[in-house]
Amino acid sequence: MKIRNSSLSVLISIQRLSDSGDRHLSWLLENNMKFGTQGMMAVDYEERINFDRLRRERVAKIKEEMEKTELGCLLLFDSGNKRYATSTAVASPEVDNMGRYAIVPRGGEPYIFGFGSEVAAEKINCPWIRDRTFPAHTTMFGALPFEWGAWKNFLKDLRMVLEANGISEKDPIGVDYLDSQLILALQQEGFKIGDGQDVMLRARMIKTDDEIQIMRNAAATVDAAFDSVARMLRPGVRENDIQATAAHTMHTLGGQWVINVQVTSGSRTHPHPHLSSDRLLQPGDLVFMDIVTLLNGYHTCYYRTLCCGRATERQKDIYKRTYELLQAGIERCRAGATTADIVKAWPAADYWGFKSESEAFGLAFGHGLGVGLWERPMITRLYSLDHPVELKEGMVIALETYYGEGRDGARIEEEVVVTADGPEVITRFPAEELIECNKSYAG
Repeated sequence: MKIRNSSLSVLISIQRLSDSGDRHLSWLLENNMKFGTQGMMAVDYEERINFDRLRRERVAKIKEEMEKTELGCLLLFDSGNKRYATSTAVASPEVDNMGRYAIVPRGGEPYIFGFGSEVAAEKINCPWIRDRTFPAHTTMFGALPFEWGAWKNFLKDLRMVLEANGISEKDPIGVDYLDSQLILALQQEGFKIGDGQDVMLRARMIKTDDEIQIMRNAAATVDAAFDSVARMLRPGVRENDIQATAAHTMHTLGGQWVINVQVTSGSRTHPHPHLSSDRLLQPGDLVFMDIVTLLNGYHTCYYRTLCCGRATERQKDIYKRTYELLQAGIERCRAGATTADIVKAWPAADYWGFKSESEAFGLAFGHGLGVGLWERPMITRLYSLDHPVELKEGMVIALETYYGEGRDGARIEEEVVVTADGPEVITRFPAEELIECNKSYAG
C-alpha cells in the first residue's frame, strides 16, 4: 500500500512538472519569446531569422504609413531607408548614399536603381525585386555638372515608376534627402516635395521579431569585440590599435561594415571629444569606446569604459556615477512610459558643469536604433520634457550616459528592447563595475 501511495505521489509530481512545463512553453509560444542569440546562419532544423517574412513586414509597414499621407511615392537615398524598403545593399556608404536610389510608389512595390553592374547581380541574386531593378542616374554628389544633364535621366526613372503605378505627377514626392542638383531639377519640372523621411522613421520605429533577433546578433559581435579589446589593453597600445582589434573581431563575425570604433583614452576622456587619435596608452588610463557596426543591415551603438591597469578610487567613483545614471534611465524604459519619464531620471545640464541643455547634449541621451543609427524616439532633456513620446513594445533604444572629473571621464551605453515585461538589455559585455585590464602591477 505504501509502495502504491509512493508511486502515486511520484506520478502526481511528474504530472505537476509536466503541467508547469506546458504552461511555460505556452507562455513562450504566446509571447514568441526567443532569448539571447541564435545561430548566425540559416539552417533546416529550426526557424531563426525569416528573411522572407522580414522583407514582407518591412514593406507592409511602409505602405501603412504612406496611406496616412498624400504622398504619391517615396524617393529614397538614405542607405538605411533603401535597405529597409528593398533589401538590397552595396558595401560603401559613399557609393550607396547618392549613387543609387529607391522609389516606393503609393500602394505598389519598391524599385531599386543601382550602381552599374549591381543591377545585373540583383537580377540574379534578389528574386523579390528582380523585375524592379534598374541602373541609377545620379549626379554623383554633383561631380557630374548640371549642364551635363544627368538629372534628365533621373527624371525619366521617376516618371517611369509613376506611370507604371498610375500616380499623378501632381502628387507630392516624399524624399529623405537629395543633392542640390536634383532638388533644382524637381522644382524646375514642377514636382512638389514632401517629407519622406518622416514616413520611413515612423515605419521603422517598432521592430519586428526578425529585426530584433538581427539586432541581438549584432550586439553579440560587439560583445566579442570588447572582449578582444579588454584582453589586449595595456601600456604601449595606441587608440588606433584598439580600433583595429575591434574591427577585426566584428568583420570575422560577419559584420558588413564597421562604421565607427571611437576610442578615447586618458586625459582625452574629459571633456568628451567624440574623436579617436593615435594616443599611446599609459598605466591607469581610463579608456572608453563607442562601437557602431552593421550586421545584416542593422546598427549597433554600444559604449564601454575600461581601465588600463589599476584604477584609482576616484576613477571608480566616476564610473559608478555613470553606471547609476544609466540604470536609472533603463529602469524607466518600459511600455506605456514616455521619453519624458526617462529624462526625469537624469540631472540637468549643470550637473556636468554646463549652462544649457544644448551644451550638455548627448551626455545623458537615448535614441532609437535600427537600420539607422539615430531613429525614433530621441530621448534628451533638450526636447523630451516638452515633447514626450510614448514607449511601445518592439522599440529598440540605445541609452548612454557620461560623467567626468579632472582628467578622467567614463561613458557607458546599453541597447534595450522595450517588451511587455520590461526592458530587455541585449548588450551583454559586463558593465556593473569598472574592469581593470592587465592589472598585475600597480597602475
